[in-house]
Amino acid sequence: MSRRMLAVLALGLVTFTAAAAEPLTPDQLLQRIRSERAAEVTAMQSREQTFIAERGERAQLLAQANAALATQKAEAERLKAEFDRQEALLAEQEKLLAQRVGHLGELFGVVRQSAGDVAGQWQDSLLNAQYPERLKRLKALAESRALPSAADLDGYWMLLLEDLAASGRVERLQLPVVAADGQRSEQSVLRVGAFSVFNDEAFLRYDADAGELIAPLRQPSGFGQVSDYLTTDEALATLPIDPSRGTLLAQLQREPTLWDRLQQGGLVGWVIVALGVFGLLLAIWRMVYLARVASGVKAQVRDLSAPRDDNPLGRVIGVLGPKPQLSDLDTLELKLDEAILQETPPLEKGQGLLKLLAAVAPLLGLLGTVTGMIVTFQAITQGGGGDSRLMADGISQALVTTVLGLVVAIPLLFLHSLLASRSKGLIQLLEQQSAGLIALHLSGAPRRD
Repeated sequence: MSRRMLAVLALGLVTFTAAAAEPLTPDQLLQRIRSERAAEVTAMQSREQTFIAERGERAQLLAQANAALATQKAEAERLKAEFDRQEALLAEQEKLLAQRVGHLGELFGVVRQSAGDVAGQWQDSLLNAQYPERLKRLKALAESRALPSAADLDGYWMLLLEDLAASGRVERLQLPVVAADGQRSEQSVLRVGAFSVFNDEAFLRYDADAGELIAPLRQPSGFGQVSDYLTTDEALATLPIDPSRGTLLAQLQREPTLWDRLQQGGLVGWVIVALGVFGLLLAIWRMVYLARVASGVKAQVRDLSAPRDDNPLGRVIGVLGPKPQLSDLDTLELKLDEAILQETPPLEKGQGLLKLLAAVAPLLGLLGTVTGMIVTFQAITQGGGGDSRLMADGISQALVTTVLGLVVAIPLLFLHSLLASRSKGLIQLLEQQSAGLIALHLSGAPRRD
């Protein structure tokens, strides 16, 4: 079925539908169909003429596109031929270059490798603070993929000569220095070759990451020699240097102080320290007390006829009275023994506690050792044993508490022994003087068995 018949049927259907809505006569219906058919034919003829006109234009455009495509294909063929020619020429030039270079390629490879090795060796050199651009030049030469020129080789040679000359000089310079408080300023520094550098107040260390000189917070001993060197006018003077070129000074920064060691001991370490301080104060107090008692006893020995109550010997002698009963020797002896027994506890006071502290300190050290090992095993369980820094806290606590326990116990044992010997000497002196007094007052008197 053609499109024209479909259109007629559609028009008839519309007409029928309209007729159903409003009845038309057969002549009216025929007239309407004829008018609509004429309008459709006119529209179709107009579209056909437009298509014919556009077909010519499209054909012209197609011809132009085919001509451009042919031109581009010809240009592509020409460029491909030119590329092949240039590629062949490049291969010939590379072959000619390889023939002319000969062994220079191996030489330049050695130069690049040497520059990389030297850059790695100079990475932490304090000379970089004075010559900050030399590492960049070395790295550029080591990473270059082009053949170095004669100027590059000459510059590399001059860098090596400058480092050699600077390593043998002791000179004053103006360089930026970062102080311990973080302030950065230009300061006058003394550089001793590539080994050490100082300012007027401290040893300095070169920080390779920041590329600056830093004044460490912790300073080693020996800076007095630096001060003497800076102020002396003599031709020869002594200077301390770091033969490791800064490694020893860097290690000094990580060396813990006494306060750090005490903190590593943890709670058990502080308990041991507290017990040690308490025991030391107790021993000092008892030493002072026994010294005062011994002084009073010695004074009383020089004057036994006038007993005083400010010393044990005077109080023991006072038990006899001015006129002792010579008939009852056993009673006098018992009274003297009782008086000596009363004076003994004050003389031996604190010795038991001091001995207890000396015994407890190593046990606390052992407790700290056990807790430190527990912390170490926990660190191994959580983070594995690959990194030793994770276990450092537990091991430090275990060792530091052991050392603290021994450091506290050993002196306390010596102090306890000293106090015990002094108190025992005073007690023996009281017994000797008592026996002598009895012999003096009761000489000639019969003694009952």
